Amino acid sequence: MTLASRIIPVLVVLTAGLTFGSAPAHARGAPDSFADLAERLLPSVVNISTTQVQQKTEKGRPQLPKFPEGSPFQDFFKEFFDRQQRESPQRRAMSLGSGFIISKNGYVVTNNHVIAEADEITVTLHDDSKLKARLIGRDPKTDLALLKVEPKSPLPAVPFGDSGVTRVGDWVVAIGNPFGLGGTVTAGIVSARQRDINSGPYDDFIQTDASINRGNSGGPMFNLKGEVIGINTAIFSPSGGSVGIGFAIPANLARPIIEQLQKFGKARRGWLGVRIQTVTDEIAQSLGLEKATGALVASLTKEGPAEKYKIKVGDVILKFDNKIVGEMRRLPRIVAETSIGKAVGVEVWRNGKRVRLSVTLGEFPEDDAKLAATTPDHKHKPAPVVVVDELGMALSTLTPALREQFKLEDTMKGVVVTKITPEGPAAEKRIPAGAIIRKIGPDQQVVTTPDQVLKKIKQAKRAKLNTILVLIESGGVQRFVALNISKG
Repeated sequence: MTLASRIIPVLVVLTAGLTFGSAPAHARGAPDSFADLAERLLPSVVNISTTQVQQKTEKGRPQLPKFPEGSPFQDFFKEFFDRQQRESPQRRAMSLGSGFIISKNGYVVTNNHVIAEADEITVTLHDDSKLKARLIGRDPKTDLALLKVEPKSPLPAVPFGDSGVTRVGDWVVAIGNPFGLGGTVTAGIVSARQRDINSGPYDDFIQTDASINRGNSGGPMFNLKGEVIGINTAIFSPSGGSVGIGFAIPANLARPIIEQLQKFGKARRGWLGVRIQTVTDEIAQSLGLEKATGALVASLTKEGPAEKYKIKVGDVILKFDNKIVGEMRRLPRIVAETSIGKAVGVEVWRNGKRVRLSVTLGEFPEDDAKLAATTPDHKHKPAPVVVVDELGMALSTLTPALREQFKLEDTMKGVVVTKITPEGPAAEKRIPAGAIIRKIGPDQQVVTTPDQVLKKIKQAKRAKLNTILVLIESGGVQRFVALNISKG
């Protein structure tokens, strides 16, 4: 994953590579020694090697000499090359990572990306003995995996700690297998908490300056009690080597996932069935909210829990299960951590006031196709176009011809944007031609004609509003946009 900037720093998952990076950042003012802690913890940390069998492709096949069609040499050489392909050994790709033992009977935690696509997984213990591992379960969304080995005697296990009480500035120790160099111990501090690095919907990383590198993936981050408070997963680096910015999955996020993998072979998450977006200052103003807070519901999954229990598009979810949703990205994590089938209280902002609802959570569907509906498209003739100067766009009632022109599904309803005025409010918000206006105004009235849009703009102006909230659908995605109408 690459995060754009002038120096092009790269977010690197920590599977072992072949190149060495810049010098590691050193912890300062450390305790007298970490030796006793390291000695106690090292036997619980393992090296993980994976082997992937790579079939030879037609691309790598030697090219046959060209012979006239029907030549006896053609069949001879084809048979020769086919036999050579069959007899030649398959190429095997190997990768290295880290993991740690969580039970005496051989359960091992690592990152999903360490074992992804592996045909064979080998766990190397601290005494250099090797054990074949089988995959119990994996969760790509949090990048976690659970393995099982069959030891001849009990293994040294380490416990999870409470990452929620970890503070910025606390000492941490990382142990892993950087660059294939097993049993490496580094120390640093917690640099930040609740980091979102755009790796997925449940980002909640602990940031550390402890030196971690490629191959540290899946290894543990310990507090000074010897408890696992994080699982080292990625680094932020311009070179691929450590520059003192590493990220670990917090134990409080990992532990319930690991328990589910052990029990079910997969992660089972609570599911609300909404698509949400950030509440900006403009959107907050449009809705009469005192400040930008919560998660704005942009769309509902058909027959999902939210739809069933009367959550509406345009609601701002302020609290979920008595937890404050201070920002949009917090809601997916709260929902995911909530028990399936649990009835929870939800507080939403709707039509200028707080509304309390009760919602029973479903289970997040494994099949993403269940999260959205698709239908075919159709044809016909154009409709009159109305230019709306206040929004910087031209609008039209939906017709079969416009559906065909903009590849809109038959089920889509609203007013279609046929043209965008350069440098107008719509252009500023990057609304494209072909987008659909579904709802408009503080009360989020459903609109199907341009006249209805114009009426809501007039009402907003009479109420002396500078912005108007519009629900836009484009490319199958709904989002709210606050458009400036003060200049029109």
